[in-house]
Amino acid sequence: MTLPSGEAADYASFIEALKERVAAARQSAARAVNHGLIALYWDIGEAILHKQQAQAWGEAVVERIARDLRAAFPGTQGFSARNVWDMRRMVEAYSEPGFLRQLVAESSKSTNSGRNTHRLSAARKAMLFGGNDSLRQLVAEIPWGHHLQILGKTADPAQRLYYLRASAALGWSRNVLLNQIKAGAWERSRAEGKSHNFPRVLPPAMAEQAEEVLKSSYSLEFLGIRQAVKERELETRLLDRLRDFILELGYGFCFIGRQHRLVLGRKEYFIDLLFYHRFLKALVAVELKVGSFEPEYAGKMDFYLNLLNDRERAPGDAPSIGIILCAEKDNLEVEFALRSKTNPIGVAEYQLQAALPAELRGKLPSVRQLQQVVRGALPPPVATQKRRGKD
Repeated sequence: MTLPSGEAADYASFIEALKERVAAARQSAARAVNHGLIALYWDIGEAILHKQQAQAWGEAVVERIARDLRAAFPGTQGFSARNVWDMRRMVEAYSEPGFLRQLVAESSKSTNSGRNTHRLSAARKAMLFGGNDSLRQLVAEIPWGHHLQILGKTADPAQRLYYLRASAALGWSRNVLLNQIKAGAWERSRAEGKSHNFPRVLPPAMAEQAEEVLKSSYSLEFLGIRQAVKERELETRLLDRLRDFILELGYGFCFIGRQHRLVLGRKEYFIDLLFYHRFLKALVAVELKVGSFEPEYAGKMDFYLNLLNDRERAPGDAPSIGIILCAEKDNLEVEFALRSKTNPIGVAEYQLQAALPAELRGKLPSVRQLQQVVRGALPPPVATQKRRGKD
């Protein structure tokens, strides 16, 4: 059927709207199915764990339960002995005191309740498992394969909670989650305090998401750089390895361009790298600095973000975010530099190569040990030499 040109444009708009509704409905249905599946797995694992604790059932019972469930529901996937054992393992891992304390501590921090979370009361623990609690909702947000990755490749309760929250908030695929774990995203995010002004200039929900997106440092070891380079060369190498760089930035970053041109009056300005973040729904400007952080970098980024918000921010987009990547930073200096800025800006270090190959860690002297050796080799102060001469 051929439509007149005027009606064709109207039909194209109509069919696109229908496609969006179908896609949204399918996504909603898939999310509902996943919620139901994880809730079922939780209930099975919790029931087995309670029975084992109450009646001292051994590990062999898990295999029998799996066999009976397969017999009762032939053709149903997910009831292998290993999978049923993982259901129990999930409940045990996410209900251990260390994990629950971490969950309550973070929840209390986000609501500024100030309650003591060092001890988890029986009433609070019961509430966590009371149906529509925050723990079950969080666990149901990500697919089963993600849980298996987290349970199999992490052990620390805080680490597990970090990857649970990040996967749910940022929509990481299983492969992205695996790459984030292997790259030590949690370790680097906690190695030192992140430097940004997000809580002061962004709504609480977006500030929390932006906090998860920003790392305290970024590893650029994949560039193969072993000596000092100029900023433009660093930028060129990053674009040559754009896929690796986006994986290091984290899931959700979409590349727009390099040396992105902004015009104000008769002058033009250029942003090193410009991205759009799908989940934050915000433009993200990245400036590369091969030296240490300088306060004027924050002022320049704030200016760029003002221009982006005024000239290129789309209706419905969140405020644009700036990330300054530099070789070194002093957290106190960054704090003062960002104090008066009204736009969300984060400052992070990059690492061009690992500090020490894994096979050599622990086998070479530390910096402190080397310093002690150097100090021991130096001659004593002059006053000490004179005193010794008189003795």
